[in-house]
Amino acid sequence: MHSETAGRLGARRWRTVLVLPFLVAALLAVAQSGKARAVDVVRSSVHGTDGRLYWVTNHLVRFAGASQASAVAPAPAAAGGTGHEYLIVWAGDANAADSTGASIQGTHAQVNPVKVINQDAVDDPPSPDFLAVIDADASSPSYGKVVNTATVGPLVENEPHHMQYLYHKGDKIFAGGLYSDTTYVFDVAKLPLISLSGINEPTDTPCGSIPDAYWTLADHTAYGTYMGGADAPGPCQYTDGQTRLSNGFGGSPGSIVHIGPDGKTLSEVPAASADSEDPTNCPNYPAIPGQATCANPHGIQVREDLKRLVASDYAEPRNIVLDPVKPQDANIFRDTVRIFDITNENSPKLVNVSVMPDGPRKERNPGHEEPRGIMETTVTNLPQHRGAFASSMCGGVIYYTADITAPKPVWREVFDDSTASKVLNPHITEGAGCDGGGWVQTSPDDHFLYHAVIGRNPGDLDSSDPGVPKMVYVLDISKLVAAGTSTTCSIDQISEVFDGGAEPDCPNVASAYGLPDGTSGGPHWGSPDNFERQTNGSYRETTAIRRLAVSNYFVARTGVDGNHKVCMLSLSPAGKLALDTSFRDENEGTPCVDFNRTDWPHGASGNAKPHSELFVVPDAALR
Repeated sequence: MHSETAGRLGARRWRTVLVLPFLVAALLAVAQSGKARAVDVVRSSVHGTDGRLYWVTNHLVRFAGASQASAVAPAPAAAGGTGHEYLIVWAGDANAADSTGASIQGTHAQVNPVKVINQDAVDDPPSPDFLAVIDADASSPSYGKVVNTATVGPLVENEPHHMQYLYHKGDKIFAGGLYSDTTYVFDVAKLPLISLSGINEPTDTPCGSIPDAYWTLADHTAYGTYMGGADAPGPCQYTDGQTRLSNGFGGSPGSIVHIGPDGKTLSEVPAASADSEDPTNCPNYPAIPGQATCANPHGIQVREDLKRLVASDYAEPRNIVLDPVKPQDANIFRDTVRIFDITNENSPKLVNVSVMPDGPRKERNPGHEEPRGIMETTVTNLPQHRGAFASSMCGGVIYYTADITAPKPVWREVFDDSTASKVLNPHITEGAGCDGGGWVQTSPDDHFLYHAVIGRNPGDLDSSDPGVPKMVYVLDISKLVAAGTSTTCSIDQISEVFDGGAEPDCPNVASAYGLPDGTSGGPHWGSPDNFERQTNGSYRETTAIRRLAVSNYFVARTGVDGNHKVCMLSLSPAGKLALDTSFRDENEGTPCVDFNRTDWPHGASGNAKPHSELFVVPDAALR
């Protein structure tokens, strides 16, 4: 890996004006909302396995009177301790490519005039995607400000998606591009400066495509879910010697990829079993002869102490995230969860495929039934607990199994989002079908479960549909996990949809917070702040989560976009949510950081799409 410094003066595109064999900071004046500010530009690059050069270019802002680090000397905590905490947001450039063919041709397509003003010109290529580094230190004068945008190249239109769920000292950040089929590995040990540690290209994962989510291990490697099929249709041989038949890029089956801190593929194994799954429940388009499968892994979490990896199947992605068409079958949205034995870290072994049970709701649209689209999963954390949860995006419910080490785990529906909806709107008259449930995460002490819900706009089902609130909610799961394998909670009666589970160990709503946005989207992803400051200014990891960051963007090309804001929610010890109104947009002065803006530290690139976020403290400040 090598570093360069590139200079640029207020232009929409940066261009290299100076290259030296050593690191030099270029002090630039960049126009931002009519005000000039100084920016240090530093590039880091690596060569991919194809010999091509990939890079990340930092644009570090110097704030007058603030203690932000410059490109020359990023400010890790000294021995005495003056640490700093940041929120890293993986964001994509918003431009005309976000429109679906149907929305462009539709006579009733709604156009956002602000987006049209800011989007790229027809004769100008898209702006780069980037990691936004936001000051997350509430005591800092630059709290909520973007202190760096680390743009990636040469690939554009990556459609930045997920990173790992939590950051731990010594980790790299693993960040995926849905459309580019690429995983970027970033070094954030010296934040706000970011460098590129490695790149994982499509040819590095020939049996999988459409990277989705990541989980880092104690050795700082990561597992990633590649939701789509092999790069080319036909048989594909994995690193463990197994072979599966695939219907091609964005199809099925997906794979589980083990990636090193340098971005290299350590292993790629099939998410599909050797036997065909039920072709009526697991349709593939085009069909895979004799090997039908629902193996399209999306969410992923790991219990290293139990040697188990849990992945949830969402959908055959070419019908969802590429230029989507109306799915031919509701079952294209999967209802399965997969458990792997990771005793051999480089050869995860599929040991169970569970079909989530249907619930008591009888939906007019079969795509809204409870188990449709199992988007996310989350594990319990304490040694005495062996359970895991899964959430359905199209079905709007939460499932739970008490023991992921059991040969045949028993999964039950334990919560319907309709119960959380009535906290915000007691006049709800429709269930949570197709409410867009996304991110789900347990607290480190297994007391609470956090869940982001895109919501359903009023009138989506019919003219009388009041919709489902766009919200983040918190469940008290303490009784459920404490019951172990003796749990009795099960949402199997129609009364429990609205009123919550009747059994005493069922989860209860601790809090629900609405985040209305007026767009086709809503809150999709989130991250808990797993750090706390010490008296000497350094930080340590904590089990007491006191705030969540949530982002409002899904995938624009699917027709589900969002208002492109990242909000901070405070969390009380009792699980009560409130908006942190001091985490404000530096341009508008209102709560939440708005990614719809004209200018960024890297130039006037216009609106951006923040998909995922992660709290990070530089390694030197972590104890």
